[in-house]
Amino acid sequence: MSIQWYPGHMTVARRETAKTMAASDVVVEVLDARMPEASSNPIITELRLTCQRPCLKVLNKADLADPTVTQSWLEQFSQEPGVATVAISCTHSGQAAKVPKLCQPLAPHRNSPTKPLRMFITGIPNVGKSTLMNMLLKRRLAKVGDQPAVTKVQQRHALNQSMTIIDSPGLLWPKIEDPNVGLLLATIYAISAKVVVDEEIAEFLATILLARYPALLTTRYGFATKELEAADVLDAIALKRGCLRKGKGGELDREKASRILLNDYRQGTLGRTSLETPFV
Repeated sequence: MSIQWYPGHMTVARRETAKTMAASDVVVEVLDARMPEASSNPIITELRLTCQRPCLKVLNKADLADPTVTQSWLEQFSQEPGVATVAISCTHSGQAAKVPKLCQPLAPHRNSPTKPLRMFITGIPNVGKSTLMNMLLKRRLAKVGDQPAVTKVQQRHALNQSMTIIDSPGLLWPKIEDPNVGLLLATIYAISAKVVVDEEIAEFLATILLARYPALLTTRYGFATKELEAADVLDAIALKRGCLRKGKGGELDREKASRILLNDYRQGTLGRTSLETPFV
């Protein structure tokens, strides 16, 4: 299944991103720690390299990811020229506060009221950009939500006398070439639910969980995973949770079971998992 989603406001966002990046000092690219490569927009990388801007890659939602895998990602990204990395959960103010401290060494010449450090927070939808901005400002200014495309326009605020932050709308790229990347992005709700089928996304997720974290499925839902396939996982969840279709003679409601699995994964109820490992 090839998933594509590029609503009209993203065309405008791409133009604005190019302008803002050129007038910024450090690019703060927020990624989902559970899939840092899939959640990295190639457009942002291209613009950053063209503008020759240093980058802090923020692996957000690290509290939901496999810590061993996250450490491997940090080590890989830190090898890239002009790139610093950090893994945080930006819902914690103390962890969010690490971001400007790590940005400052990337642009040491910008550190005064006359030359404030300009940090541009960017990334794909639903990775926590607005939450990070709110935590840094210590007040709720940027609208947040558990669905993509909540932020529609850029927002600029002074963090202090020598630092400025700019939040931007979530930006995808016009064509997702790799079908697996589309499925991964749909799993973390970076793509609108209107263009995906929950059951297909849930089976994709179940396939990875069976291969890497079968014990988490057993702990959460109470069934053995040996010899199960992805479709069997949805049936087993439906049986355990009593998901039956009304008026269908006890037929399992796989769609409801799919939503249960996806919601448990997105909220971290299932446990700490990483769906993508470094390419090393």
